[in-house]
Amino acid sequence: MKPVLQVALDFVDLRRAMKCAEESVKGGVDWLEAGTPLIKSEGLNAVRKLRERFPDKTIVADMKIMDAGRTEVEIAAKAGANIVCVLGAASDSTIKECVEAAHNYGAQIQADLIAIKDAKKRAIEVAKLGVDYIGIHCSIDDQMAARNPFSELKDIVKHMSIPIAAAGGINSETALDAVKAGASIIIVGGAINKSKDAKKATEEIKRSIYQLKKIKTELFKRVGEKDIVKILIKISTSNLSDAMHRLGALKDIISVNPGLKMCGQALTVRTYPGDWAKPVEAIDMAHEGQVIVIDAGGVGPAIWGELATHGAIQKKIAGVVIDGAIRDVKEIRSLKFPAFSKMISPSAGEPKGFGEIGVSINVGGVKVFSGDWVLGDDDGVVVVPRDKAVEFVNRAMSVMETENRLRKEIDEGSTLSKVTELLKWEKR
Repeated sequence: MKPVLQVALDFVDLRRAMKCAEESVKGGVDWLEAGTPLIKSEGLNAVRKLRERFPDKTIVADMKIMDAGRTEVEIAAKAGANIVCVLGAASDSTIKECVEAAHNYGAQIQADLIAIKDAKKRAIEVAKLGVDYIGIHCSIDDQMAARNPFSELKDIVKHMSIPIAAAGGINSETALDAVKAGASIIIVGGAINKSKDAKKATEEIKRSIYQLKKIKTELFKRVGEKDIVKILIKISTSNLSDAMHRLGALKDIISVNPGLKMCGQALTVRTYPGDWAKPVEAIDMAHEGQVIVIDAGGVGPAIWGELATHGAIQKKIAGVVIDGAIRDVKEIRSLKFPAFSKMISPSAGEPKGFGEIGVSINVGGVKVFSGDWVLGDDDGVVVVPRDKAVEFVNRAMSVMETENRLRKEIDEGSTLSKVTELLKWEKR
């Protein structure tokens, strides 16, 4: 089977889904998928509208059927779906019902093996039940942990005589990996439906598939631990706060040097109000690229100033965060050093030496440990627990990509409330 490019229209608003479909069809997409969020939000009217607008395109209804297979396949097929998706986790009897119903209406069935622990075993089983396609699907939530479907795909393809679909974070750099791993159907979601220009994104992915070459992209990529900084440099604290459901944002800590961005892993310091000994000693202990995060009780006098900043610059420290007071702001601004503080005070305390370095602290209402990731910009500071960093920075990247698409739609002459159909989604 010649490789097929399928776009997953994972929107919750039909108007936005249709707009993306129009753009991707112009870019040469082969199959259009009414994504699960779209079907849950708009019902099978989404499939009907896609069929009406694109009568010659293959329409996939990602129903994720788990029960009542005959009924759900029947209504999807009647709405205009050529292919209907059932979960591989469904019972054999449900999958058989799906297959029989699809044959009655001239449709086909794809078994989606999302979250199946032994995907190869289940693929062999559902193939015997008569499904037309197998879907190897790395979920969005698993993608945030930097997983992909390719290694699993290679193993399963060897045992299959029916076409295999691959889905899960595929973009213009990785589409070729899916083809080489044996996928016949390349399912792309965010790299098209979050793109500012879905037509161009579709063209690039098609070119990657058919010219057998990777096309570099800066977006729609999920990273592992070693590349966290690459994402933090791109995203904002607002993106990160949204991804963390507003957790991690430090209360009342603001930039004293607007326009500068800071990211790195924390070296924590606990000191007493006005005691600047441990904060200054932490400069000597910090590694290049770390952020010194100081709990000074949220009050003055200042425990950081110009001279400490000069030392931090010499050590190539990424920045400082102070739940307390800072001084010498004019000089620190001239040094272009990222500094964030609760308050500014001309008065300094005394270096008494109380406190500790490298212990858990509470800063701006958030518990911080050495090694946690810290991002600061003009909107404030967000701290990400080290063991959750991969997931949350990837989710923040997804937030940024979604906003890029929304911004483009707004700039075409609309408003945020109209693009997102805000009135429709107000809580009743």
